[in-house]
Amino acid sequence: MCGIAGIVNLRGNPVELAEVSRLTSLIAHRGPFGEGTWFNTRRNLAFGHRRLAIIDPTDGGRQPMASGEGRHVILYNGEIYNFLELRRELEAKGVVFHSQSDTEVILAAWQAWGEDMLPRFNGMWALAIYDTVADELFLARDRFGIKPLLYALSSERFVFASELRALVRCDLMETSIDTEVARRLLLDPFGIEGSERTLFRQVRRVQGGHCVRLRQGRVEVRRWWRTLDHLPEIPAGEADRVARFRDLFHDSVALRMRSDVPIGTCLSGGFDSSAVICAMATHEKAGMGPRDSTAWRHAFVATFPGSINDERPMAEEAAAWAEVKPTFLEIGRGDALNDLDRILDDNDDVYISLPSAPWLIYRELRRQNVTVSLDGHGADELMGAYMQEGQSAAFRIRNAAAALTSRSPLAQRGADFLRAQMIKRQGHYFLRGGLSDIPAAFPLVAEDDELPREWGALNRRLYRMFHSTTLPTILRNFDRLSMAHGIEVRMPFMDWRLVTYTMALPETSKFADGITKVVARQAMVNLMPESIRTGRRKVGFNSPMPEWLNGPLGGWTTELLKQRVPAFADLVDEAQLRATVDRLTTSQSWDWVTVGRIWPYLNMKWLLARHA
Repeated sequence: MCGIAGIVNLRGNPVELAEVSRLTSLIAHRGPFGEGTWFNTRRNLAFGHRRLAIIDPTDGGRQPMASGEGRHVILYNGEIYNFLELRRELEAKGVVFHSQSDTEVILAAWQAWGEDMLPRFNGMWALAIYDTVADELFLARDRFGIKPLLYALSSERFVFASELRALVRCDLMETSIDTEVARRLLLDPFGIEGSERTLFRQVRRVQGGHCVRLRQGRVEVRRWWRTLDHLPEIPAGEADRVARFRDLFHDSVALRMRSDVPIGTCLSGGFDSSAVICAMATHEKAGMGPRDSTAWRHAFVATFPGSINDERPMAEEAAAWAEVKPTFLEIGRGDALNDLDRILDDNDDVYISLPSAPWLIYRELRRQNVTVSLDGHGADELMGAYMQEGQSAAFRIRNAAAALTSRSPLAQRGADFLRAQMIKRQGHYFLRGGLSDIPAAFPLVAEDDELPREWGALNRRLYRMFHSTTLPTILRNFDRLSMAHGIEVRMPFMDWRLVTYTMALPETSKFADGITKVVARQAMVNLMPESIRTGRRKVGFNSPMPEWLNGPLGGWTTELLKQRVPAFADLVDEAQLRATVDRLTTSQSWDWVTVGRIWPYLNMKWLLARHA
């Protein structure tokens, strides 16, 4: 796990060391254990790397890394969990390895299989490989976009990096706000991350499951992974289906315990994180494998005393079951303003709440020298956890587009109009132009996939939430918030084998009789606390935003809205927004609905003020 960056001067002029050093310094927090640079012989291409040493923390794992004969050079951010199995396969072909790192395995895999190596990997990654003979640059991102990769292109240069702000602040090219994206984010904060567009017009995102080639100054983008092409046959009987899920989940957890440094987990007390830590304990009892970290008994729990989203009792129960002594981090009113600017800067995008809670818990991991966390992300979008159809009219309207079999512009426009109309009726729509100028949607990864005809509305909605909307946004947030402190997050529920298997299951295996994640709950019988396994309470990993906005954040919002930010004023009816915020703050009537609708406006103004 690291931070990667690179510069290609398309006109052949040399890249200066100061240029790549500045670019790399902007992602220094992603790799606190060292840095490296590499230039091709013409010096018109440079790689920069910041290292977070997890697998083979010796100098043998340093990057950029060159192949033995020097033809290929790699930059890599992520983990290939099945690197030991791939290493044995390559050794059987005669490959001789000189380190214990997974980076060297990827380099050898490229030389053996080329692009065909990607489907062989079980992991998360963003990588760049340069062929010094062909003078070609290859970039690739993992199946589901767990690890980030962005690039900017001008007539003079091609620049890539692990974070948006690095490209914006490196001074290598001019950047400007993309007002179309900004407007779309304010209507639908989950409607951008699955696209190639970003908040800055010149910066593009390599979408999950895509790769990029740069040759002769031309950028060629290709989708290399489509989940639908890999759906397996499922067992006929329910018991066999559950057993298969159990085997896949436990193997996924076991693979993600491979580490040469201490690992742990962020434990909320909900089903997902509790299942992960209990599976870690089960794996140890069954016998640890090679390169598994024996220093895994580290559970970190964010608690919110007096708040409705405090799950401390459940977290204590899960930790006791796994025989782990947890570390509790209390988050209260006093944390509302602490490090606020840094947290917003580290998140580096627009979201529906202030992500103080995850930022603070990952900082605690760093303070205790635990650099890897196995977390439960992805389970909600894979198996259903949010309100299901029939429970909330607002939810049905908000997700109407997700039930479409393909991206119909007319149907998408209709769904957007319904969403905007509902928000306006609630008094939370502040975009200039009103309903006559609703911001258009952008093409999202996987939304054009032709789903199986037998799939119902739930499976269709989950497919889109997983690939296109909700999950890409959550993955972006947790990557930035964890890597702000140099913490690697691993996600057992996002093992590609488990994902494709679960996607292929019927809807009744995911949601039935008001119960979500049915197959996972059945698979964990006798393997975790029964009260958590069968519990229906769903609490997101969020800061207590209503309490904070009704209290200590009130003054901050008032001062923020007083600032003159022309780019924001062009987008938003500020008088109406300010009146609504003042009313909510004065009456102390902020709730989760108003937070979700209005915080993106506050977040956006903060971002645009910083960029001005």
